[in-house]
Amino acid sequence: MLSSFYIEDHIKEALKEDIGFGDITTENLTNEEDIISSVLATREDGILCGSCVFEAVFKILSNNIKIKFYFKDGDKIKKGDKIADISGSAKYILMGERVALNYIQRMSGIATETHKYQEAIGCLPVRIVDTRKTTPNFRAFEKYSVKTGGGALHRFNLSDCAMIKDNHIKFAGSITKAVQKLRENISHAHKIEVECDTLEQVQEALRAGADIIMLDNMPCNMMSEACKIIDKKAIVEASGNVNLATVKQIAECGVDIISSSAIVAKAPTLDLGLDM
Repeated sequence: MLSSFYIEDHIKEALKEDIGFGDITTENLTNEEDIISSVLATREDGILCGSCVFEAVFKILSNNIKIKFYFKDGDKIKKGDKIADISGSAKYILMGERVALNYIQRMSGIATETHKYQEAIGCLPVRIVDTRKTTPNFRAFEKYSVKTGGGALHRFNLSDCAMIKDNHIKFAGSITKAVQKLRENISHAHKIEVECDTLEQVQEALRAGADIIMLDNMPCNMMSEACKIIDKKAIVEASGNVNLATVKQIAECGVDIISSSAIVAKAPTLDLGLDM
């Protein structure tokens, strides 16, 4: 779940950015006592996400705004559904509308895209997970959206898990040397993941004691062979060339997880609107 203090701090910065020195349109059209009612509705099918953030935008602006949601995060919504009723101060509903929609549209879009990928995998025991290719300072919201859409989470940041990539291998001299040095220095609570491009690297990573082996941009026949070599001795992650057309075929290779930046980076916003 997203912590309320984190949400509020983020929203305040977003409101500062959008309102600036004042909403010259709304502030010169409305009075403090003006009241309006509005409806949040969806214009396309999807997965709802970000309702608590949407509500928090208006609560920060005014205590005189009431919001009633008819769906919760993770629910499937259909084109034309009324998602929520919003009533109260005209000034602050109009002032906060764009920021509130920006959050809920983006988050619902990611949840919807993630759901499509996990659905494409079907009943196979494989999870779709995100990556660190996220919007700067928006990662917590995007990862929450992935989880809401039925996906799972990769490391949140660089301090979560040691991931040895090709440049780390070059710097250390080999996979074995990199794993050994990390084992000597990191906490017992941290896992070590190694990115592998070849079956030889997979074998070396396995011998070195990697906890997670990432099969990077491998064709499916090579991934299947790699899974046989690993033989459940490490968690197997597939990465690269993942899209809705390929994700099930990758899952059928025997991997445990499939990481993809597409569920966040290429997710379209979900078309939601606030109508007076």
